[in-house]
Amino acid sequence: MEKKIELQHLDVVTFARDTLGLNGQGVLADWPRLAQELFGSDLLAGPVVWQLQGRSVAQSGGADQIWLDLKASVSLPLQCQRCLTPVLETVQAERSFRFVADEATAMALDDEAEEDILVISRDFDALALIEDELILSLPLVPLHEECPEAMPMSVADPEFEVAAQRPNPFGILAGLKTDKST
Repeated sequence: MEKKIELQHLDVVTFARDTLGLNGQGVLADWPRLAQELFGSDLLAGPVVWQLQGRSVAQSGGADQIWLDLKASVSLPLQCQRCLTPVLETVQAERSFRFVADEATAMALDDEAEEDILVISRDFDALALIEDELILSLPLVPLHEECPEAMPMSVADPEFEVAAQRPNPFGILAGLKTDKST
């Protein structure tokens, strides 16, 4: 009988040592923090597609390194920062994480290691990791390649020019004050 793997309570050590892999997809509603980034209708959003692969790397003179490779993607409607309408963006995350025994080791290795360092847990939430990595992969400034409607790109606003030509009410009051003194 095969043991069912729970993604919210993943035993990372066993997953990596057995070189297990999982993949799947889910609706955006399963990732509420990622769903908050949605702009417009969630009908435009695609499924969250993910893949996890555990691996153990042998080290001479030490314990094997525990690794978890993650790939995830989703199509999300985000707000175009130029025209303020929805733009469908494909958000992709691909990262590798090395696991260490404790928080002190993670802190010590964090500055010098190129890979991401996490602490080993027998109750690791892989779904939260997928969500975190997709959120971190969101574009800083979502934009259409070409906006569906032409946006005014002028520096001067005609209404501002008209308002600037009106007489200043304080100037009129100042004029009244000087007229009474003569």
